[in-house]
Parts: sequence; C-alpha cells; structure tokens
Amino acid sequence: MFNFVKTAILMAAITALFIVVGGMLGGQQGMLLALLMACGMNFFSYWYSDTMVLKMTNAQQIDEKSAPQFYAAIRDLAEKAGLPMPKVFLINEEAPNAFATGRDPEHASVAATTGILKILSERELRGVMAHELAHIKHRDVLISTVAATMAGAISALANFAMFFSGRDSEGRPTNPMAGIMVAILAPIAASLIQMTISRAREYEADRGGAEIAQDPEALAIALQKIHQFAQAIPFQAVQNHPETAQMMILNPLSGTGLAQLFSTHPPTEERVSRLMAMVKNGVYPEVL
Repeated sequence: MFNFVKTAILMAAITALFIVVGGMLGGQQGMLLALLMACGMNFFSYWYSDTMVLKMTNAQQIDEKSAPQFYAAIRDLAEKAGLPMPKVFLINEEAPNAFATGRDPEHASVAATTGILKILSERELRGVMAHELAHIKHRDVLISTVAATMAGAISALANFAMFFSGRDSEGRPTNPMAGIMVAILAPIAASLIQMTISRAREYEADRGGAEIAQDPEALAIALQKIHQFAQAIPFQAVQNHPETAQMMILNPLSGTGLAQLFSTHPPTEERVSRLMAMVKNGVYPEVL
C-alpha cells in the first residue's frame, strides 16, 4: 500500500511539473495542454509502462524450452517467495545486469542479460534473480517502472522547451530564460525523483533476496562480479534509454564526482558489506 501511495505522489508531482512547464512556455493554454498530456501519460504509465520498458531494453520473452535451467530457477525462487510465476525475458547484451518490472505481482516480469548468465555461477544467478523477485514482492516495481517512462517524458519535454516557448510579434522568444531553465532543471528533477525512490529499496531488495534464496553470500559475490564487469562492458540499451538505469540491479551508468550525486543505487561496497554482515551473524547457517 505504501508503494502505491508513493506512486500516486510521483504521478501527482510529475503532473504538477508538466503544468508548471506548460504555463512557462504557453500560458494558460500551455497549462491546459500540459495537464491533458500528463493525464494521458499517467494512464499509459500505469497500464503499459512495463511493456514500454521491456521494448526499450530489447528484451525477448523466453519459456521453459528455450532456457530450461534459468526458467526453472526462477520458478523455484518464485515458489519460495510465495509469488506467481512472472514472465521471463532475456536481453541480448554482454553487459551483466537484470531487472524486474510490472504493476503488481500478478502482472510482473523479470529480465536478465545474456552477459549475466555467462559470468555468474548458478548459485550467484539465483541470488540476483531472488533480488529481483524481492522487488516484486515488495511491490516497488510499479514505481520504478512508472518513473522510467515518466523520466523519459520529462526529458522529451525539456528538449522541446526551447522550440515551443512563447514568441512576440517579431518572432523572438518572450521568455528565453524560462526555456533555458526548464531545459536544465527538468532532467535534474527527473534524476532526483529516481534517486529518491531507488536507494533505500535496493537495500531492502538485497535483504529480501537473501531471504528468498537463503544465501546472502551468493548475492554479495554476484554484485561484486557485476560491478567489475560493468565497468568495462557498456549496456547499449540503457545508454540509449538512460531512464531505465534505475531499474537495474546495478546502475550501469554510475560514475564519480557529480554523477555519483545522482546515482540511483547505493554504493556496491556498502551493499556487499550489509550482505556479508548477514553471513557473519549466522542468519542463514544452513547455506554457509
């Protein structure tokens, strides 16, 4: 219920941002047009954002025949988590990563790159997919999926800001600074929204995934491997659609300096440290 409320607040915030931008660029008519656009975007995001994100990442659905071992592992983990079997997708990318999407556990999907299947052992891969199932169980995939599609819409709006600002009788922008500020601030606002909703939920999904798989060490090792390989292998689909980065188990676009301020994930070292603390405390002695 809490994540549903957060999603509603996010939608309301984005709607307000659209209205403000519309007003700055087109007065009352711009505000009305922006309101209509935002309402349509909210409807689309709630019902179809998962499909859009899967298309953005070029994910292809698989079944038990095409990837029997991977599919069976997810089915086993879903049963352990008390979740319906999600749809399963593979992304033909060498960069190792994975994510979950969908508006609720009954309409959920999990996706992994072909690269992650290559670098992780079966045990480590189970840890990663358990993490993604924890996102579904916690019902926070809706807000991340909606945020991805809305961030894309905000970025598109900012790109049009300079071209659709008001003009005077001589064709000059009536408020050129407004267009410039919108173009700068709108993407930053989208990044801040993504950062706010993502960092705490990753810690919770790590903990929940460790509980589902009964193996916190496996996820810790997997995160270290993903972090190492992700530095050298670009995730092309995410580079083309950076708004999807916050959905991944590890942000493939994370950087240093200013970029780190807008990172949608907590530091990998801290995530690994928390998972290994679970091991040290003997939370799951049966797998150690």
